[in-house]
Amino acid sequence: MDFKEFNFNPELLEGLLAMGFKNATPIQEQAIPIITEGKDLIACAQTGTGKTGAFLLPIMNLLTADHDRHNSTLILTPTRELAQQIDLQVEALSYFTNISSLTVFGGGDGIAYEQQKRSMREGVDIIIATPGRLIAHLSSGVLKMDKLKHLVLDEADRMLDMGFYEDIMKIVGYLPKNRQTVMFSATMPPKIRTLAAKLLNEPESISLAISKPAEGINQQVYLVFDDQKVPLLTEILKSTTYKRIIVFAGRKEKVKELGKVFKKLGLKVAAFHSDLEQKEREAIMLDFKNSKLDVLIGTDVLSRGIDVTGIDLVINYDAPQDPEDYIHRIGRTARAATTGTAITLVNNKDKRKLANIEKLIERQIERMPLPENIGEAPKDEPANDKPAYTKKKKFFKKKPKVSS
Repeated sequence: MDFKEFNFNPELLEGLLAMGFKNATPIQEQAIPIITEGKDLIACAQTGTGKTGAFLLPIMNLLTADHDRHNSTLILTPTRELAQQIDLQVEALSYFTNISSLTVFGGGDGIAYEQQKRSMREGVDIIIATPGRLIAHLSSGVLKMDKLKHLVLDEADRMLDMGFYEDIMKIVGYLPKNRQTVMFSATMPPKIRTLAAKLLNEPESISLAISKPAEGINQQVYLVFDDQKVPLLTEILKSTTYKRIIVFAGRKEKVKELGKVFKKLGLKVAAFHSDLEQKEREAIMLDFKNSKLDVLIGTDVLSRGIDVTGIDLVINYDAPQDPEDYIHRIGRTARAATTGTAITLVNNKDKRKLANIEKLIERQIERMPLPENIGEAPKDEPANDKPAYTKKKKFFKKKPKVSS
């Protein structure tokens, strides 16, 4: 469907076309008319399908015709990286309009905090925020959202996974009940439907390709022992022509360690973790987008907070705990109908995680043979069916009988 068929404001459409977009994705084609009509919506679609545009475009189009729109739109996100990513899209789409936006998240210095307060007092059209810092502004009385018209919860499943339920409900307490609420999520577990029931009013529902990786991703698995992981990755990175690579590790300590290892190989690499200052994280992301870095290493924060085209290879150094995180990790490649490769390293203790991933995506991932110089791989045996842990029984001493 051509974007011209939505009858967007000419200035908004001009910004859209200037970015090189012509046809809507399936989620955009279904969601835009619903949001334009002012209805509540709960939408589920796999990552990389254009969800951000699906809620930004109709809301921004409504704002172009609204003369009382200051602090009228709130977009909640789980991470500062995602908030910044959305803000960049607002900035690009609104280039020919006078729509304003503000990102609100923690981790900045006092100057940034004061700038946020000043912008809120003056009023902006769209506020894109992480829950914690937004609550600080609401509680202080600096930010008034009693005239809010549009509330968007982006990556709602991730926000709940990160423990933001209470924060979300507290924020909603500051908002008018008569508003439009839109919820976007990559997955639809029961807890998301429970949240939707509390926040949305007779919502429309859209569900597209839940929990399925993009068809363009070449998924591969290497069965390895722990001491084979680094030599194998060294072999892969030295013998291939991948230009832009993301490596996911389970812990920030491992992220730092791998950063040192890959630097010794002569690769332009950066380790992205929570110990960095915000300015350092922003500089790393900018260098990666501008192809000044070959490899970016991070934890699952990166799986939802990065929007970089042209990522050739995603490597799961550690298999993710949650099979849904596998979808988000490998979804960083093969975006916008392109192709890419996703490699997952699986040791003996992670075979159960692999089994859960394959059950979720309803297919077996191709096993790749180890290079001869790496050594013999573990046997490709099914995971032990015994649970990873057993709940200990509690034993209580019987109370002594009291004789009468």
